[in-house]
Amino acid sequence: MKFNFLKSALLMTILASLLNGCATQKLAAIPTVPQVDLPKFMGDWYVIAAIPTLIEKQAYNAVENYQLNQDGTIATTFTFNKGALDGEVKTYRPRGYVVEGTGNALWGMQFIWPIKAEFRIAYLNADYTQTIIARNARDYVWIMARTPTISEADYQALTALIASFGYDLSKLRKVPHSAISQP
Repeated sequence: MKFNFLKSALLMTILASLLNGCATQKLAAIPTVPQVDLPKFMGDWYVIAAIPTLIEKQAYNAVENYQLNQDGTIATTFTFNKGALDGEVKTYRPRGYVVEGTGNALWGMQFIWPIKAEFRIAYLNADYTQTIIARNARDYVWIMARTPTISEADYQALTALIASFGYDLSKLRKVPHSAISQP
């Protein structure tokens, strides 16, 4: 019974979010990077900071892992500790779908069928060690890196880029990582 209630509550939250997005003022699209080498993008990405979704608000040691499937979809594993560095481990497994003709920089991320959330690779450095995943609705954003920490200068540059996209930086939350969060 509890599972059905939580599933219904999550679905209602997603639907309300979608309806709210339809009712808000139309903003300019956030540009994506021109091209993403998918095999190079695959692997572990530590969430450095985010404007979090409901499930991420108490995330610690958050790591997103991508694996390219033979059918072109992206097997995704999102793992974090809930509420503390040593909190309960939570794991979610959405599937990514690359949108054709976008240089592999625009995905649909599906947590619940049939809804695919927008996933825009808005920034990716040349050595594929830092990225920003954004959404045109400006409701969620993620700064991710191949390591659990980045320099303060890099963090400031990435947050300035997020602000230039029209995000409210007061909603940005740094995600704490412990040494044990490294694979």
